[in-house]
Amino acid sequence: MEIQFGSLDDDVARFTLSGVTPAFANTFRRAMISEVPTLAIDDVRIYDNTSALFDEMLAHRLGLIPIKTDLDTYSMRETCVCNGAGCPSCSVTFTLSAEGPKMVTSSDLIPQDPKAVPVHDNIPLVKIIKGQKLVLEAKAVLNTGKEHAKWQPTIICGYKNHPVITISDICDGCGMCVDECPREILAVKGKKVEVIGGKLPDCSMCRLCERACVATGIGDEPAIRISFEPDRFIFVVEGDGSLPVKEIMKRAIQHIKGQSDELERQVREISGDEKK
Repeated sequence: MEIQFGSLDDDVARFTLSGVTPAFANTFRRAMISEVPTLAIDDVRIYDNTSALFDEMLAHRLGLIPIKTDLDTYSMRETCVCNGAGCPSCSVTFTLSAEGPKMVTSSDLIPQDPKAVPVHDNIPLVKIIKGQKLVLEAKAVLNTGKEHAKWQPTIICGYKNHPVITISDICDGCGMCVDECPREILAVKGKKVEVIGGKLPDCSMCRLCERACVATGIGDEPAIRISFEPDRFIFVVEGDGSLPVKEIMKRAIQHIKGQSDELERQVREISGDEKK
């Protein structure tokens, strides 16, 4: 397996994953989406709410606020020493007190842990007018997207096979395929069509170029062929800011390895082969 990055920062990663099966590529994608834990508000106690928004709708909005997460500080409730009762090791408490007129935003949430703050401080929650008041306490816990979408650390996480474009010698450089390409990755050079340097990964494999080539009447077979590499994939991963993308990838790989080791252990136990 080989990973080659096209770009990488805290929010977005674009990379090529080579030497793996489609099953592993999809496992990696699913692990990044649903198996990497983050903090999200799960319990809300509303002491005073005279705004126009129902308590349930307000709690729903609070739960969807992404929160910066330090996975070395917090643990899952089921593995915490408090046995899920709620302590600083598995949860963080937020308080909010606001009076109108104002727009209540995520910046009004005051965290117990200064590091566990909302990713963005301008997320609107509710607009309150003069005389209206909002007082509440919220508790965020660590969990995974498998439990609920609010714990998903990714906004975008997808992949496609790496495209392969083959242009045969019967190409006469008419340029019909160039005009049809929606991604503008083809160009006529001399008397033949070529792929513009560095733009091959942008190909969506729509095959409009093949149809345009056949429509020119050069024969029954197009001069340009679109295919893909079965063991090479282009990934795009964008995080919600709760975790750096590099951390999401690392934790997903650790989860896959842990599941694989556990499966191997159980297979050895069933087969009675404990030495291997």
